[in-house]
Amino acid sequence: MLIIEEQDLSCSFFIMSGIYIHIPFCKQACHYCDFHFSTSMKKKEEMVLALAKEIVIRKSEFENETVETIYFGGGTPSVVENSELQFLIDTVYKNYKVAENPEITLEANPDDLSKERIFELSKSPINRLSIGIQSFFEEDLKMMNRAHNSAEAKNCLAEAIKYFDNISLDLIYGIPGMSDEMWQQNIETALSFGIPHISSYALTVEPKTALSKLIQTGKVAAPQDEAASNHFMILVEILQKNGFIHYELSNFGKQNYFSKNNSAYWLGKKYIGIGPSAHSYDGKKRGWNIANNSLYLKSIQANELPIETEILTKSDRYNEYIMTGLRTIWGVSLDRIENEFGLEYLDYLKKQSEKFLNDNLLSIENNILKPTAKGKFLTDGIASDLFYLNLEE
Repeated sequence: MLIIEEQDLSCSFFIMSGIYIHIPFCKQACHYCDFHFSTSMKKKEEMVLALAKEIVIRKSEFENETVETIYFGGGTPSVVENSELQFLIDTVYKNYKVAENPEITLEANPDDLSKERIFELSKSPINRLSIGIQSFFEEDLKMMNRAHNSAEAKNCLAEAIKYFDNISLDLIYGIPGMSDEMWQQNIETALSFGIPHISSYALTVEPKTALSKLIQTGKVAAPQDEAASNHFMILVEILQKNGFIHYELSNFGKQNYFSKNNSAYWLGKKYIGIGPSAHSYDGKKRGWNIANNSLYLKSIQANELPIETEILTKSDRYNEYIMTGLRTIWGVSLDRIENEFGLEYLDYLKKQSEKFLNDNLLSIENNILKPTAKGKFLTDGIASDLFYLNLEE
């Protein structure tokens, strides 16, 4: 199990490399989503074979690595059959060195998690479920065009906790029309199932989404920052009172239940992204696969990787560390800034941080820069002001 104390800011625990597998299919499009997916299942079997082939093609990238996490994301990975998930897991095991007890996560929607399906999954190597609940209120689910209803959300959780110890669920706050009381009820309903991990995000309006068009035409009210801020504060207060550690801006976990997969991203560990639109990172460069199912299939079938890459500059790596560090309980180590990036960056960071320190939005303790409780909701904006731009590389 992953053990991370909130007080322990040394990041001394060891997380190995991970494999992310993107399943680019959904039953229907949620109004707020801008991820890559298709609602046509015609090429699902062909895609599974292509994903397996990419896993094999890229095994040399992890020749000296041990895989500790396998994460099925999407899209909606639960639309894939159990036998297909098992095939992909087996392909990883045949071609990579895998840790003795890897964290293997399946993102799933409630409408796919029948009693029978949950039982079957519990017999598979998958040992963590990440369930897209979003809200327990019917009107919210309809507005977001979710494929499940409130009853399915509650029923799948009641069944899942019988077979899985490690479960996370997603909740969305800042939904137009959602009162503070409704939001509190959402949180308390989630807690009633004894779930050890909750990921929660503000409803955001992404360009070219159905939600954006609905707001433009006046059919749906625009989310309000003040409401989202209130919901965030309510979320933090309730979850911390219930023993959750706020270990990343949008993630709360009981001790030993932090997401190993996501923690690896935030701490700069290596990962390979398999599938259309999936991203990869090896510490020096970042890559991303083409976000087109047909072109992805065509490339993989021709034994070509449909991937673009960029070499990260020192400024890129610094900025990423600032962004991810401020979002987590581990914060930004000033010692690491000096050792890895030099005094020029350290002096710049200290200078840029002054106003936020004076406004009690940031604090420094044990040479670690972190947002205060007051500054947490503003973390992304604060981070952008600390970025180092226009450097000569």
